[in-house]
Amino acid sequence: MADIHIRKRGDKWYYSFECAPIDGKRKRIERVGGKTKKEALEKGIQALNEYNSSGQHFEASTISVADFLDYYMDNYSKFNNKYNTQVGNVSVIENYLKPNFGAYRLSALSTATVQEFINEKFIIGLAKSTIENIIAPLSQAYEYAIDLGYVKDNPCQRIKYPKDCKQPKQREIISINEYNLIMAAMKDHKPFDIAIMIGWYAGLRISETFGLTWNDINLDSKTITINKQIVKRNFGTDIRKAFKEKGKKEERSAWYFQSPKTPTSNRTIVISDDLIKVLKAWKKKQLENQIYYGEYYKELYLKEEKDEKGKSIQRIIEIEKSIPCTLPTANMIFRKENGEYVSTDSFKYPSRIIHHRLGLEKFDYHSLRHTHATMLIEAGVSPKTVQERLGHASIQTTFDLYVHNTETMKQESADIFDEILRKAAK
Repeated sequence: MADIHIRKRGDKWYYSFECAPIDGKRKRIERVGGKTKKEALEKGIQALNEYNSSGQHFEASTISVADFLDYYMDNYSKFNNKYNTQVGNVSVIENYLKPNFGAYRLSALSTATVQEFINEKFIIGLAKSTIENIIAPLSQAYEYAIDLGYVKDNPCQRIKYPKDCKQPKQREIISINEYNLIMAAMKDHKPFDIAIMIGWYAGLRISETFGLTWNDINLDSKTITINKQIVKRNFGTDIRKAFKEKGKKEERSAWYFQSPKTPTSNRTIVISDDLIKVLKAWKKKQLENQIYYGEYYKELYLKEEKDEKGKSIQRIIEIEKSIPCTLPTANMIFRKENGEYVSTDSFKYPSRIIHHRLGLEKFDYHSLRHTHATMLIEAGVSPKTVQERLGHASIQTTFDLYVHNTETMKQESADIFDEILRKAAK
């Protein structure tokens, strides 16, 4: 076959053929064919046929872990993971996986090597959850390689996490007194007080809270409908490229609506009269602000774009009211007096006040969600109802992540046991 070249080097025969150009440069594939010219030719014909039929010649013995991780990001993660997961994967790959495993051949990385890495991270004090998050993209990449027939085993499958591995710090449960202190500190910092109330009274995730529009609030039936979340993402550029050019991050990032975390995160929940009263007052205040700022009021619009999967997404853009715009409006709940959007990034400011002025250093927005779930369980609300209110895919998640064994629950269990013994003694 004219396309296949055979040559002898030392005591072995090699075959080679030209493959598709890479970055505009011609490239040849050369492999050991055997101890005889005939054997090399036969293997060369087989390899060329495989290349022509698949459009790609891939041998796990030659590609590096680093190159395959890029391939995994471009061909799997891009189409199967949500944007924030992709961003997290790229960060882990560039900061941990490539520096430690990138030079290994895909087929040569062993369980022992991965285990040594895990043990080293354990020794320096990384939490188990952090180490698991580092290994997860590597394991998923190898599962993808197995599905494609590139390797037979996943070196991450049989790893063991040290039993004494540092556990992540449990999020703070906010007491009613602490909540009142927080709300007093937020009195002059609208609309952050409203965001905190929604977390406290409704248990929403921060991305769900700051993604709310007035269309999601039914002030008459006293409900909130969660059908989207807000996410900050880069536009007009590849995620891996954006990570490497992170110095210009703010210039190419914007806020987008995307679907909730899981399908079960789509939900409608009933909220209290206290929260409804505050929301009504805030809606009225927003209308007053529009009148006060007039043509200088910042209107928020939704621009349809395509994400990396080719799916439609909506970007929030700000335009002064005096400038005509035919795009649909984004009737956001969280806005400054002049109409500008107030995002999850802005919540860093009230968090600093809570941390430093009030001394609640462990507080974060998710603490409100934890507290909401725990208080409901303590009050006797069924776990199934709490699961649906929080939007969890499984009831186990509700127990594992959000329902804590508080002092109240410990005392109640002791009291119940004492009562059982008293009845038995009669």
